[in-house]
Amino acid sequence: MTASLSPFPSPFSSSAVAGEPPAEAVAPLIRGVAVLTALTEAGGTLSASALERRTGLARSTVDRITATLARMGYVRQDGRDAVLTPRVMELGNAYLAALRLPALLDAHADALADELDESVSLAVADRDGIRFIHQATRRRAMSVSFRIGDLLPAERTAPGPLFASEWTETEWAHWRARRAADPTDAGFPAVPPRSPGGADDADVGVVADGFDGFEARAERARREGWALDDQLIEPGLVAVSVPVRDPGTGRVTCVANVVSHTSRHTAADLRDTLLPRLRTAVAAMERDLREARPAEPGPPPAGLAAWTTASKHELGRDFVESLARGLTVLTAFGEGRSALTLTDVAKATGLARATARRALITYEYLGLVRAADRAFTLTPRVLSLGYPPLSRTTLARLATPHLRALADRLQEPTALAVLVPGTDPAEIQYVAVAAASRVLTVDITVGTRLPASRTALGRALLELDGPHGHALADEELESGLRSIAVPVRDRAGRPVAALNVAAHAARRSLEELVTDVLPELRTTADRIQDDLRTASRFSGVPLS
Repeated sequence: MTASLSPFPSPFSSSAVAGEPPAEAVAPLIRGVAVLTALTEAGGTLSASALERRTGLARSTVDRITATLARMGYVRQDGRDAVLTPRVMELGNAYLAALRLPALLDAHADALADELDESVSLAVADRDGIRFIHQATRRRAMSVSFRIGDLLPAERTAPGPLFASEWTETEWAHWRARRAADPTDAGFPAVPPRSPGGADDADVGVVADGFDGFEARAERARREGWALDDQLIEPGLVAVSVPVRDPGTGRVTCVANVVSHTSRHTAADLRDTLLPRLRTAVAAMERDLREARPAEPGPPPAGLAAWTTASKHELGRDFVESLARGLTVLTAFGEGRSALTLTDVAKATGLARATARRALITYEYLGLVRAADRAFTLTPRVLSLGYPPLSRTTLARLATPHLRALADRLQEPTALAVLVPGTDPAEIQYVAVAAASRVLTVDITVGTRLPASRTALGRALLELDGPHGHALADEELESGLRSIAVPVRDRAGRPVAALNVAAHAARRSLEELVTDVLPELRTTADRIQDDLRTASRFSGVPLS
C-alpha cells in the first residue's frame, strides 16, 4: 500500500496542473499557491489588479490571500503592490534542506567555479524540465542570469539529455505532449520564448513526426556520460554537464553544469578543456555522497497551529486560516526529515491529522509533494513558490524596507553600512539609506565612504565599544550630529553590516538615543538578520 491520496498529476507536466482537483483538496490553498506562483513569475512584485488578471481570482479573494501571506511574513504591501519577502524562502529552504544535495555538494561547485572562472550550477530533474538547486555565478558585465529555483525545458539544456537518458517511454510521451501543447516554451518563464518552426526547433529535433534530435542527444549522453548545450537557450550561451550519481542506485541524482559564452569558449572548447576538470569535481561530489552520514533531524517548526488560530481570531475573515495552515505543512520537512508520514506531518505542525491530510492531498495534486510507501516527500516544484527572484537578492535590498519602516516610526534618518575591504585605516561604505521627512536631516547617499573609527556604524561593525551591543557617536563627524548603531550579524554570528539612526543634537540627547531609539534599532536589526539568515541558507547574499 502506498501513501497516495489522490490521482497524481502527470509528473512530466511542466506548467498547468492536469485534471480537476480531488474533492478533498483545499481550495484556498490552491488559490494561495497560484498567487505565490504568479508573484514569482513576475519577478516578485505585482499589483492587486495584476494578480487578479494573472490568477483569474476575484479581487476580494486576492486581497484576503495577500493579507494572509503578509501576516505570515511571506509578502509585504508596498502601496498597491504585493511584494515577496525573504521569509517566503523558508518554503524552498525546506525542500533544499530535505534534499541535502546543496549542503553536501555546493562547496565543490563553488571551488570549481573559482578554478575555471566560469559559472557552475547544480540541477535536478523536475518532470520534463530541469530546476537549479545551486548557482555559483561569476560577477561580470556579461554573466548568466539563472537563479536557484529557475525551471528550464530539458531539451534546451545540457543537463536535460542526462536526465532524459533514464526516462521511460511514458515519460517520453509526456515530453512529446508538452512540446506539442507549448511550442514556444511559455511554461518556462526563465528562458526566452521559442519561435515555432524556427532554427531552435531544429536544434532540439522537434520535427513533424514528433522528435528525434533530443532523443539522439539523450542516447549519446547515456553512452558518453556527459552532454553539451551549444546555444540552445539563446545565442552565445554554451554549457557542458556531467551527472552526479546516487551511490545506492547508480541513477542520476543531480547534474553539475559549467556555463560560459562563445566569446570565452566554444562548445568544443568546453568539451576539450573544461570537461576533464568537471569530471574530477563530480568524482569528488560522488565520493562525498558515498561517505555522508545520515542527517540528524533538526527541530520541526513549533506552535504553528496555535499561531494560525490566534491570527484568525485577530484578523477575522481577512485571514485565510486554511491557506496558512496548508503552507505550514511544507515547513514540516527539512534536514533529516526528507520523508514524513501523515502522522509525522501532523505532529511536526500541531495540525489535526485530517487537516494535514487534506493539505497533502492538495499538494500532491499541485505536484509539490510526492507520495510513496506511506511517506511523503517534497518535489523541486516547491522552489517555484517565491525562490527564484529572491535567490539573487542583496543585503542592501532586503534591508531597505526595514530601514524605511524604522525611519517612518522614529522620524529620523536610518542607514546600513558595511566595512570596505582592504582599507587601512578602516572605512565604512553606506549601502542603504532611508530619509526622514524633516527640514533639517542627514543627507548621506548610498556609496559614501567614511572613516570607521569616527562613526557609530564603524564602531558597531568593529565592535570597538565593548560588550554593550551598540555604539554611539556624539558630534565627532560633524557638529550637531549624533548617531547610535548596532551590528547586523550573519548565520555564523559575525557582524557583516551595521544599522544606525542619526539625529540632530537639539532633538535627541545621548540618553534618549539609548532609551528611546536603541530598542527600535535592535528590533529592526533582528528583522534584517532574520531575513538575511533565511535568504543566505542556500544562496549567497552579497552585501551591496
